[in-house]
Amino acid sequence: MSKIRVGVVGATGYTGEELLRILSRHPMVEVTLATSEKFAGKKGRLTLRPLSDDEVNSSCQLVFSCLPHKEAARHVAAWIQAGLKVVDLSADFRFRSREIYEKWYQPHPAPELLPKAVYGLPEFHREEIRKAQLVGNPGCYPTGALLGLIPLLREGLISAEGLVIDSKSGISGAGREEVEGHLRNDSRESVHAYKVGLHRHTPEIEQELSVAAGRPVIVAFTPHLIPMERGLLSTIYAQPSRPIKTAELLAAFRKSYLGEPFVQILEGEFPKTKEVTGTNLCRIGALSDPRTGGITVITAIDNLMKGASGQAVQNMNLIFGFGETIGLKDPTITSAILNVYP
Repeated sequence: MSKIRVGVVGATGYTGEELLRILSRHPMVEVTLATSEKFAGKKGRLTLRPLSDDEVNSSCQLVFSCLPHKEAARHVAAWIQAGLKVVDLSADFRFRSREIYEKWYQPHPAPELLPKAVYGLPEFHREEIRKAQLVGNPGCYPTGALLGLIPLLREGLISAEGLVIDSKSGISGAGREEVEGHLRNDSRESVHAYKVGLHRHTPEIEQELSVAAGRPVIVAFTPHLIPMERGLLSTIYAQPSRPIKTAELLAAFRKSYLGEPFVQILEGEFPKTKEVTGTNLCRIGALSDPRTGGITVITAIDNLMKGASGQAVQNMNLIFGFGETIGLKDPTITSAILNVYP
């Protein structure tokens, strides 16, 4: 099988650089285009080009869009019209409802494409992704939260009310501009919550949990930035729908994720972010606490891998019928952040 031609648009942000790192070792891919407005002409694995839809359309079969919200949708419409496959890492195509997107973001530049888009969480939308032309790659916080909650809601083991998601991310989750602007210094020896009650990943989490529960779900979600470069730990609190033991929780997770290449269920322990750094893994631990009667689920992912670029490549593999783990098996990061364009 010949290699597919792939472009990375917005290649100098953290997610774009992570994509280039993964794709450089992917045996079924030729990266034919990498774009950056700010660094056009700079040389690395590829010479960066300014973004031109005509050039994208002529040189690529699939595009990874790492553009900001709203800007992404304007370009994606042109690529879809030209027949390209697109995995969009912005929020522009994660939502089924135009109204919810516009409530939390801004007027949608291409609402006609929303019915075409598939939410790119492979563990729950694999068959739709295989047939998709446009995939909305999930956010990092939603990925960690949803993998820890959907199996329990689907099995009716927890209540849809009173869900609390407490998530802590490395500073790279805020994006390169924020990190290099002030966050790296501001976050030294400090942990802080941000956008409390207002974070835009909240409706994305609620959308997918509502589908799993078959009814509207509202969550309390609080994100934090912690003084490390990458990694994301979510501690999730729920109430059982009936008395339940930890073994039954773990059995539900094992049933849901049987055969899943990137989800690992832990017994008698809880995950650490360092165990998933540089991988596309999600590790999950759970406890039904006999003292409080509550349930605690803890998930760990790398926010730049399963939380962004690794998951995007997983989606690409599904779209083109490749083995799902191709290019994603081996942890290769030895430093916290690897700059493709230093």
